[in-house]
Amino acid sequence: MGFLDIKQATKSYGALQVLQETDISVEEGEFLVLVGPSGCGKSTLLNMIAGLEDITSGEIAIRGKSMNGVKPADRNIAMVFQSYALYPNMTVRGNISFGMEMHGIQKQEREKRIDQVSDLLQISHLLDRKPGQLSGGQRQRVAMGRALVREPDVFLFDEPLSNLDAKLRVDMRTEIKKLHQKLGTTIVYVTHDQIEALTLSTRIAVMFGGYVQQLGTPKEIYDNPANMFVAGFMGSPSMNLFPAKVVSGDGKPAAEIKLADGKTAAVPFAKDALASSIGRDIILGIRPEAITDKDGADRNSQAVHIVEAPVEVTEPAGSDTFVVSQIGGKDVTGRFRADVAVNAGDVFPFAFNMEKAVAFDPKTENRIA
Repeated sequence: MGFLDIKQATKSYGALQVLQETDISVEEGEFLVLVGPSGCGKSTLLNMIAGLEDITSGEIAIRGKSMNGVKPADRNIAMVFQSYALYPNMTVRGNISFGMEMHGIQKQEREKRIDQVSDLLQISHLLDRKPGQLSGGQRQRVAMGRALVREPDVFLFDEPLSNLDAKLRVDMRTEIKKLHQKLGTTIVYVTHDQIEALTLSTRIAVMFGGYVQQLGTPKEIYDNPANMFVAGFMGSPSMNLFPAKVVSGDGKPAAEIKLADGKTAAVPFAKDALASSIGRDIILGIRPEAITDKDGADRNSQAVHIVEAPVEVTEPAGSDTFVVSQIGGKDVTGRFRADVAVNAGDVFPFAFNMEKAVAFDPKTENRIA
């Protein structure tokens, strides 16, 4: 039993079931991120934990106590919204204090908590201002402060950074991570941004179509995606996915791939997991950082293989250059060093690190190796 237990929870609106049977157990102090595209059910699940949405079937429990039918105010949770939801006519101090006043906390204790949290979030100098006088990042800190002073069992974040500009989002990600490391609080965080999910979480639930597609650590999700949706959704740039055939190459299973110039190449797998699948069509998955220039390849890998392929496009990106070729009719992106001399139209040696390759079934889209 976890600190927060979601057991076979579902949500329906009439005949439409938007959240299928969901089982997630969150340990105390864990940072769980629910990530997925719009309409996948992640915000619905968060609202069910908060009590803002009724649960259709199943159970949600905190500290072993069922929350089914318990009002939001009685759940000892605190929520940080995308819109900040600050009272415009109150000062920062008043916004942070309001929830504590409603719960009958004495003034001396309220002031103590406000001082502690404002120091932690570096907003002490803003306490007498009103929300209209604050920047977006400052408002978000105030919203977080209002949640922190409650000292709840679980913090819920509903896409809290989506209204901020790109640089401020990165800065606030760092602040939220520092906060979690300092306080060891239990957090459930919703986002559609997979970079947020990978950088903030201790575990990720990747959602799509009302289902949890995969639940695991950031490393498990990134390195060992359960299916093609997870592989394509997590990572930026996303994992390359292209058709291949399992063939025998020097006594080992290899991926036969079709290049843009009509040639084929057989790239041996690092493991023998597909030894019994010779002749089988697969979707090969390999991340851009595992396709690079020859000198930039992982020197610790025993499975780096060179494929001479035509270059379609080069995309300089400062510290890297992304190099695109066509394989199996799909654009495949490699991550090269910035100073590599490569141009569109070249036939160039791409170094494939097959220790990082995964294979999927084209029909089920589930991972097979």
